[in-house]
Amino acid sequence: MKKQSALNDLLTIMAKLRSPEGCPWDREQDHMSLRFHAVEEVYELVDAIEAGDDHEMLEELGDLLLQVVFHCQLARERGVFDFEKAARNIGDKLIRRHPHVFGDVKVKNVDEVWANWETIKRAEKHGTKHERPSALDGIPKHLPALLRAEKLIKKARKAHLLTEAPTANLQKLSKPALAKQLFELAEFAQSKGWHSEELLRGEIKKRERALRKAELRNQKK
Repeated sequence: MKKQSALNDLLTIMAKLRSPEGCPWDREQDHMSLRFHAVEEVYELVDAIEAGDDHEMLEELGDLLLQVVFHCQLARERGVFDFEKAARNIGDKLIRRHPHVFGDVKVKNVDEVWANWETIKRAEKHGTKHERPSALDGIPKHLPALLRAEKLIKKARKAHLLTEAPTANLQKLSKPALAKQLFELAEFAQSKGWHSEELLRGEIKKRERALRKAELRNQKK
């Protein structure tokens, strides 16, 4: 008998864990109960990468792959998709969104690569329930607040919704000075009993509402 690949072995193991003869804990899980496990594994992988620890990176990549396989097994049991379909889907997407590699499109630089990527992505989602009519759509709501703010600002700048330069005082800040100020702001909030993450999330919501209104006004011109 031909030996299975390591990936097929993993898929077989996951199916066994979910079977009636498998593990009680694994059988109890669903997509919702697992959703933040993937987030935790990604953060652990980031720690391993930043530490330059190949041994830990190998382990954390395996743990992250387990999350993918687990969700695919759950979806397979529900009859909606399986690992093969998920892998095929991302492979097809990579080919579709890299016409400068797999087609005859010519690009001059990375900016043109990203512009093509965004155009193709919009076309893929056009007319579907996943369509993103706003340039600000597509930012995961569970991102940490500071990262979410950066994503929102980047998208707003690309859409020419945010063109104002930082104030003169901020422009003078060096990286170390800015880092120090960010920490001191979090320290001050904590001393007041305020939660920095919640404060920034609240501000992001206000800014996003204002940016979306500006976007609508521009579309009506």
